Amino acid sequence: MTADPAARRGIPDATVARLPEYLRALTDLAERGITSVSSEELATAAGVRSAKLRKDLSHLGSYGVRGVGYEVDLLAYEISRELGLTQDWPVAIVGLGNLGHALANYSGFVTRGFRVVALLDHDPDIVGQHIAGVAVRPMDDLERVAEVDGIAIGVIATPAASAQGVCDRLVAAGVRSILNFAPCVLSVPHGVDVRKVDLSMELQILAFHEQRKALAARRTPLREVVR
Repeated sequence: MTADPAARRGIPDATVARLPEYLRALTDLAERGITSVSSEELATAAGVRSAKLRKDLSHLGSYGVRGVGYEVDLLAYEISRELGLTQDWPVAIVGLGNLGHALANYSGFVTRGFRVVALLDHDPDIVGQHIAGVAVRPMDDLERVAEVDGIAIGVIATPAASAQGVCDRLVAAGVRSILNFAPCVLSVPHGVDVRKVDLSMELQILAFHEQRKALAARRTPLREVVR
């Protein structure tokens, strides 16, 4: 059952960060024809503890039904609505190198409520190319594109040296949400949200854990030393 949406309180940032994982797990369940799921099953699929999942979903006003669990399609809709995915979000990608090119070709944007309406780059050899049916436009068009297409989210896939300048232009053009793939920290005014995706940092973290596992594997168990 679902509580009155008007009674909902603010949702903690940590909970918001986990909602996409719950939605991913629910989408997978729906594709397999599963119509209901227990909190334990959904928590396992999402990689969290069931108690944490139930607390997270309670912020949405969704409590499930005892003995039945959660209705997969309904819960997926509730989470999608809370994340703002039940409406269309125009996206602009700036920087069409290898990473930007791959992002522009990613078909998952459309199925998740995001529509890439603009691609921009300063390289004249790239400008004019069509990627996934969208023409790459020169950076001089950024402000006009933001106004005409109503860009809601700007994706920065440029080198670090030019990322701040691109960010400043996006903000000045009225874009208030930015996804940054450049390996740098962006400075933005109050009211602008930035999410940073640093692939090299994620690889470094994985390397740390891989090193720990390798060191642990090389250690001789104490019982083999004391004989």
